[in-house]
Amino acid sequence: MQLPSLSPGKRFTLPRPLGSADALLLARFAQREAQAQRLTAIISAEPADTQRLEDELKFFAPELRVAVFPDWETLPYDTFSPHQDLISERLATLWRIQQREVDVVLLPASTALARLAPPSFLAGYTFHFKQKSRLDSMKPA
Repeated sequence: MQLPSLSPGKRFTLPRPLGSADALLLARFAQREAQAQRLTAIISAEPADTQRLEDELKFFAPELRVAVFPDWETLPYDTFSPHQDLISERLATLWRIQQREVDVVLLPASTALARLAPPSFLAGYTFHFKQKSRLDSMKPA
């Protein structure tokens, strides 16, 4: 099954394919978009579908650079914060998207509804360094 050319603002629906056929169809679409150097965002109904699609996309199209933008795993009015690893993973995924190191980003619908800080905020409050890179220390006056 081939996807027709999709254009912004136009609606296109298909019945849900059986088994892993949805991942195959999405992999073909993402390959076409990656050749045109466009990012593909796939929003799934459930976090479990996101994990399944990640594994299956990597199987059907190993050349695609797939990233998962994880859910907070907390409710909006919980008295505790999300786990630090989740925060780090979300920031790393946003960084990879900004650096164009991702072809496909997967996220659950509940995550897609949450607001994000603007890219200028993230750029102003993050830094990037690699292992064995040297950090200049501040010398006292």
